[in-house]
Amino acid sequence: MTTLKIAGATLNQIPFHWKNNVTNILDAIEEGRKQNVALLCLPELCLTGYGCEDLFLSDWLTETAWRKLSAVVEASKDIIVCIGIPVRINSITYNGVCVIKNQEILGVTLKQNLARDGVHYEPRWFDAWPAGKVVSLTIEGKEISAGDLIYESHGIHFGFEICEDAWRKKNRPGYRLAERKVDLILNPSASHFAFGKSELRAQEVVLDGSEKFNCAYLFVNHLGNEAGRMIYDGDIIISQKGKLLKENSRLSFRNFNLLSCLIDFENPAKSEIIKSSDGKEKNEEFARAASLALFDYLRKSKSKGFVLSLSGGADSSLCAVLVAEMIRRASKEIGWEKFWAQLGFEEKDLPIDVNKAVNKILTCAYQSTKNSSDKTLHAAQTLADSIGAQFYQWSIEEETNSYRTKIEGALKRSLTWDQDDIALQNIQARSRSPIIWLLANIKQSILLTTSNRSEGDVGYATMDGDTSGSLAPIAGIDKPFIIQWLRWAQQALDHKGLDPVNHLQPTAELRPSERAQTDEKDLMPYNVLVAIERLAIFERRPPVEIFKRLSSEYPKSELKGWIKKFFRLWSINQWKRERFAPSFHFDDLNVDPRSWCRFPILSGSFTEELEELDKV
Repeated sequence: MTTLKIAGATLNQIPFHWKNNVTNILDAIEEGRKQNVALLCLPELCLTGYGCEDLFLSDWLTETAWRKLSAVVEASKDIIVCIGIPVRINSITYNGVCVIKNQEILGVTLKQNLARDGVHYEPRWFDAWPAGKVVSLTIEGKEISAGDLIYESHGIHFGFEICEDAWRKKNRPGYRLAERKVDLILNPSASHFAFGKSELRAQEVVLDGSEKFNCAYLFVNHLGNEAGRMIYDGDIIISQKGKLLKENSRLSFRNFNLLSCLIDFENPAKSEIIKSSDGKEKNEEFARAASLALFDYLRKSKSKGFVLSLSGGADSSLCAVLVAEMIRRASKEIGWEKFWAQLGFEEKDLPIDVNKAVNKILTCAYQSTKNSSDKTLHAAQTLADSIGAQFYQWSIEEETNSYRTKIEGALKRSLTWDQDDIALQNIQARSRSPIIWLLANIKQSILLTTSNRSEGDVGYATMDGDTSGSLAPIAGIDKPFIIQWLRWAQQALDHKGLDPVNHLQPTAELRPSERAQTDEKDLMPYNVLVAIERLAIFERRPPVEIFKRLSSEYPKSELKGWIKKFFRLWSINQWKRERFAPSFHFDDLNVDPRSWCRFPILSGSFTEELEELDKV
């Protein structure tokens, strides 16, 4: 046979949620059968879920997965199914893909290269499998070949690169597969979302791979917010000998998506080609990724909604708009009934439009002090009304004054802004926390915290104040992107309620108005902060080198001060970053020590490195 209909199916899985995972797998197989697919590839570790973390070190997780595999084997009549599953050999876990043909297991290919940078910690759980090695295993009473395998069916030879395998340049298994004359390489992946990564993946992994190895290539990714932090875009990309054949629409709210393609292996010019309609524009991509992440987090946590302290500033306004966008986009794609049911709400409360749904799901509160302005109240009220959110307003001045009076009595002195500036700011932020937590508990909802990545860099946040919450949806995004995205959303997404927000200068509103507080006055220009962050955190460069790189763009005397401030604040605020609520990963970096950037809580704080900067 020279033609074969192949398919990839992306799945929205949950770590060791066997019912959810097996159901999605069986539904994808059934859809493949309806479309007359001969070979179906599913994502990496999709039976267990990719995000099981230290449970991969247990025996029971893998044993349970292989028992659950029996339902998949039974469902694979007249179809080849390739499914990601862990394998335990001599108490060591390997990352595998099981190939099933017509209810028989043909073998298990094991991953040869493990992801160990950025957000990935695979070597903690898995061992890499040596190239060229094949062993025989007894699993569930059956002898199964495992290791570096190739397979044959319908006159076609195929093999695997499993996710990270394909990113290893000259060490890609594809080179050895090409020497073994495979016609098709399958790549089941758990490749996290980041801005622009889909285009890079399509070019470097799929198109370049199919051209270098002179074959057809199918890539299939996980879908959704699987385990809390990472978002998977559900990419399915099919190419042949350097030519893109098909690419699906990513970031879907459906439980699975399947993309099939009829491949002519003898005459590639006759292979099926359909132009992709998937958008890659960054602002729209952020809206889609954040919406999917919030939808999955809400339904998988079984919470009843979101609660938000809406200050009228950019960060909290972004969180509010993202919840509204989640509701609009999810309900549009999967329909109101399915959307409402997946969130666990009763059918009798089914809303009839987006604003009514927002009113049931999002509750906002404006918590003022005497330092709050009428402008921010107006901005918060206008935005909440425009999207339909429940909105409350109260003052926490009484609580703040109570704390202040008690501590002044204990210290036997008055607190002043000249002597106690930070303490007086922080007590206002912290006084907001207990009551907003109370509201979230009453509503059985997720309390959203609004810190962004730029604030995380320098600790410009009050622990147990504005960082209070169980989810930090925008902690992976820098402030300049947030500001421009809100302006874009006002126009492109027709969020007219953002107009007052977009006319405000970012400020914490924690000092008296005569002190003219703004974020950039407290810190540095945000564009400078982002430039320093890129060099210091992403590229891991020292202060002197950063100064040399940026000295042609900014005044040298001010630049030195900004670099010193960044490194000093970065060093002393690691303890804050350790305590931030879970956040979503959107960019090619973040400062979450549990997923991307690890740094000691106690350190030398770059003392000598900053002294060297003074000498330049």
